[in-house]
Amino acid sequence: MHFDLAIVGAGLAGASLAAGLRSSRLKIAVIETRPPAPATGAGAWDARIYAVSPINVAFLQSLGVWRRLDHQRIQAVHDMAIFGDRGGRLSFSAYECGLGELAWIVESGLLQRELWETITRQHNVTLFCPGEPAALSWEESAAELRLAQGQTLTADLIVAADGAQSWVRGQAGIEAKISPYEESGVVANFRCALPHRGTAFQWFREDGILAWLPLPSQMISMVWSAPQPLAEELTRLTPDALCQRVAAAGNEALGELEPVTPAAAFPLRLLRVDSPVRPRLALIGDAAHTIHPLSGHGINLGFQDARVLAELLADLPAWRRPGELSILRRYARARAEETALLQWTTHGLNRLFKPANPLLATARNLGLNLTNQLPVLRNTLVRYAISGAF
Repeated sequence: MHFDLAIVGAGLAGASLAAGLRSSRLKIAVIETRPPAPATGAGAWDARIYAVSPINVAFLQSLGVWRRLDHQRIQAVHDMAIFGDRGGRLSFSAYECGLGELAWIVESGLLQRELWETITRQHNVTLFCPGEPAALSWEESAAELRLAQGQTLTADLIVAADGAQSWVRGQAGIEAKISPYEESGVVANFRCALPHRGTAFQWFREDGILAWLPLPSQMISMVWSAPQPLAEELTRLTPDALCQRVAAAGNEALGELEPVTPAAAFPLRLLRVDSPVRPRLALIGDAAHTIHPLSGHGINLGFQDARVLAELLADLPAWRRPGELSILRRYARARAEETALLQWTTHGLNRLFKPANPLLATARNLGLNLTNQLPVLRNTLVRYAISGAF
């Protein structure tokens, strides 16, 4: 079976790329090992939560996905309060920046299921699920992908959307430069005693970076980027002990906490590649890059990868082939600036707040306070984080 492109991985980035090509002439294969887990009921919440920027909400709206989500399970972020480890403070306000909201907080599963349903209805998509890649080779005319289930596909373009441990990237011989943070992201959801009023909180602490993201119904989602020993300790705590520990770490900003989901942890690392493209190959999402979660932009980078690549491919004249290197290099150039900027900014902030040196602590907290007193600079940073442009 021959396709114009074969997308390996139907996570958020891969599925949104396929959905972005719904009106194109391209014939698309999507290979995924299993469909998303079904919803577990109105009272259950995903522990994995994403902060989706307004530019990516617009992208999801253009796909027809955003309007079909259950908006009672989505929370707008109107303000953000950031606290340093020695009295530094920085705040962002959507109102002061002339915006409706800074971000929207959405469950991973909610997004995944709606994107999956979208591509299953798509006329130019053939789903191979379960589909497990077994062998991949590149010939002069096309790439050939053999699945463990017995099918053999050929495609003008292979898109690796199979995550940070990308099998496709490995088969292509693309080296991933990995810098472990020796930290884990500990996630859990809580119900809080005091209203959060659509505010996201972040504390740069001596024991990691703690974030509280607002959820509907007076709940929050926690992401604690913690050193490995602390991460292991947090995941072993009883629900009540975890609530007390997290509330105390956040200076009781929202009063007492009650558990909604158990704590889970995932390792944190910086992942870079020299180039996300080769002839007849493109990497998107976590297969191309990962960043520290302190900015909440990991999934936003993946959505923008999908948007840019979808627009390039959809606009191709009939005589151009999607796997041409000149086309794929345009995608790589378009994504280079934002990816590099966010990777090095988050990496730098993580390194800046790690050392316990008192002189460095004074300088970094002074920097937070100085930025907070310069509204033009502060609002410019917000606009870039939201739109990818100053």
